[in-house]
Amino acid sequence: MQNIIRRALPALAVLVLPLAARADEAKLVLPDLASVQFLGMSGRSLLLAGLVVCALGLAFGIRIFAQLKGLPVHRAMLEVSELIYETCKTYLITQGKFILILEGFIGVIMVVYFGWLRHFEAEKVIAILVFSLLGIAGSYGVAWFGIRVNTFANSRTAFAALRGKPFLTYAIPLKAGMSIGTMLISIELLMMLCILLFVPADYAGPCFIGFAIGESLGASALRIAGGIFTKIADIGSDLMKIVFNIKEDDARNPGVIADCTGDNAGDSVGPSADGFETYGVTGVALISFILLAVREPAVQVQLLVWIFAMRIMMIVASVGSYLINEVVARARYENADRMNFEAPLTFLVWLTSLVSVALTFAVSYLLIPNLGGDTSMWWKLSLIITAGTLAGAIIPEVVKVFTSTESAHVREVVTASREGGASLNVLSGLTAGNFSAYWMGIVIVSLMGIGFLVSTQGLVQLMLAPAVFAFGLVAFGFLGMGPVTIAVDSYGPVTDNAQSVYELSIIEQLPGIQAEVKRDFGFDISFDKAKHFLEENDGAGNTFKATAKPVLIGTAVVGATTMIFSIIMVLTDGLRANMQYLTILYAPFLLGLITGGAVIYWFTGASTQAVSTGAYRAVEFIKANIKLEGATKASISDSKKVVEICTQYAQRGMWNIFLVVFFSTLAFACLESYFFIGYLISIAIFGLYQAIFMANAGGAWDNAKKVVEVELKAKGTPLHAASVVGDTVGDPFKDTSSVAMNPIIKFTTLFGLLAVELATEMHAGTRLVLAGIFFAVSVVFVWRSFYGMRIQTVVRAAHTGQAAAKAA
Repeated sequence: MQNIIRRALPALAVLVLPLAARADEAKLVLPDLASVQFLGMSGRSLLLAGLVVCALGLAFGIRIFAQLKGLPVHRAMLEVSELIYETCKTYLITQGKFILILEGFIGVIMVVYFGWLRHFEAEKVIAILVFSLLGIAGSYGVAWFGIRVNTFANSRTAFAALRGKPFLTYAIPLKAGMSIGTMLISIELLMMLCILLFVPADYAGPCFIGFAIGESLGASALRIAGGIFTKIADIGSDLMKIVFNIKEDDARNPGVIADCTGDNAGDSVGPSADGFETYGVTGVALISFILLAVREPAVQVQLLVWIFAMRIMMIVASVGSYLINEVVARARYENADRMNFEAPLTFLVWLTSLVSVALTFAVSYLLIPNLGGDTSMWWKLSLIITAGTLAGAIIPEVVKVFTSTESAHVREVVTASREGGASLNVLSGLTAGNFSAYWMGIVIVSLMGIGFLVSTQGLVQLMLAPAVFAFGLVAFGFLGMGPVTIAVDSYGPVTDNAQSVYELSIIEQLPGIQAEVKRDFGFDISFDKAKHFLEENDGAGNTFKATAKPVLIGTAVVGATTMIFSIIMVLTDGLRANMQYLTILYAPFLLGLITGGAVIYWFTGASTQAVSTGAYRAVEFIKANIKLEGATKASISDSKKVVEICTQYAQRGMWNIFLVVFFSTLAFACLESYFFIGYLISIAIFGLYQAIFMANAGGAWDNAKKVVEVELKAKGTPLHAASVVGDTVGDPFKDTSSVAMNPIIKFTTLFGLLAVELATEMHAGTRLVLAGIFFAVSVVFVWRSFYGMRIQTVVRAAHTGQAAAKAA
């Protein structure tokens, strides 16, 4: 195993850290990018031109941001959106401190590993640490930008709906999403290109590694904690509709502001940071693969430049498609009285996918018409990427079958709830989730199969393990229309917040509001249409939030599959030895398969436990402090208290989860190498299907409630109560446990690979002792994730605190 990393062939960032450890031994240095000509210019010059495209992408995102800020909005709505932003700021500052604590913990490990065990020079160790901080800053910065954009857009969307026309209610959230998407991808690509072009060749590897580690750490913390926060707030707010029979987002409910903060913390901050990390580390890993697996330096340069050209074209294709879609949508819907909010979003996704595919083939033909003497390789590589790019359009269509407001499965949930109440509502949603996991698995396997088949057509002449590269390119293609994927995902939190801003502004109750708006803004208000459009558009937002989740989950699983295959190739000397250990007849391998599933189900329970306990505390506080008589709004102090409760349990849950994943992975990696391979396979497979099942079941419940509220106008009825119960069950399913599988899989693989490499160099007895110690520590935090977080414990602590306060 001494040369496992040098010979392993990564295709996703989970391989990045171990590759850095072998950077010196494997001669992982960048080739001379100026040594090969592309379209009459050197590869370096072409990539320098790519910096200009990144700058234009940033300028486009900033321009849209300025347009959003300049849109008209009533002061009552603006005050609410700014309050939401202030609570989001407080949450992000708290999370930033928490991430730095985790960075200190990981930083010590990096210093020990690279400086002491791998004898890196002090300068390189410092470079790794600095770029890890830059990776954190990237994930954290785009998350902050996302909430600022969304909190500008939510009040503008709510106000635009008062015009009684649906178009602006759709156009503003999408504009916000494109601002976030183009900024995210452009910043990530700009940082990557700067490392590639301006960092010395022998330092580039460690710098990429540090960057990837920081991205992964920041994204994991923000994704997991954000998912817990948002669902505590959402459940606490939603249950008040049943308990007190009040309307959606009632301004007197102190949980609504926390819910709005959670929409950003869970559905904007988490996905933005996760997307930044996913796009960044996939590129880092493909660079590593090319440098380690491709034999000829000239071919290395061609593939490196080609990969970055594909990334640059991603920005061009997405921005161009968005502008075309805006023209088409404006022509069709600007003056319409009704519109299907999902239709233009679907058109945008498919248009971007097709444009991306066309550009992939065109740019490949221009840049690599002859790759290593093979004149057919340009279209073969393009076809592999296309399998992933089309997934960006196909997967959302499959998801909509189970989560759209027009879906037969969602209608089944509503129908079942009429006579069966909450019980049949929950059962119908579980059914939708199970069916969705089946079809999504078939789609992903088919796309990976296409990549594998093409990889058998001559790639072996250029590189080692071409199937590994093919799987990496499929994952790369999954992200092939990045800005648009992020845009339709970010659409949801804006539409959700817009509905809340409308209610919290109590604009309908303001004296003389009709005349004021007519005088200051020049249009007549239509309250009924505004409420209808905002609720209907929220359903479209729910659908498209659901469509982006399997794309990110799929990249993690495809990457894990690639990594596991690479390690197997090394351990078995290219499948020529030790094959008897890769079978269920070898007990450690089988036990590893079983153990991985156990950890996935622990994680599902631990994250849900954090939500349910935090929601209990939030509901308890809201019930005791809500004032329905003689008040039009909840007090700011009560709203901030609910935010504080959500933050507290999000951080406690995140800390327990992080440490269990960290120590249990180290324990199993030290225990036995083939046990660990089985464990990794199990984590990927169980995680994939558990995530898809939970995400789509939750989406079905959410939009079933939306059908009851918007289409059936049945608020306040037993049917509505049943749909709210189903939605609150689905909240941690779709926005906590499922979405966090992505960083969980990455963290498991990333730190497990370190342990595997080190463990194979230890005496067997030492390995077993360390495995026992690490496992014992992980069990302590498993215990804390339930017994330290369960509701009885919280109630007892609360009562003790109240008694102490009274005695004082």
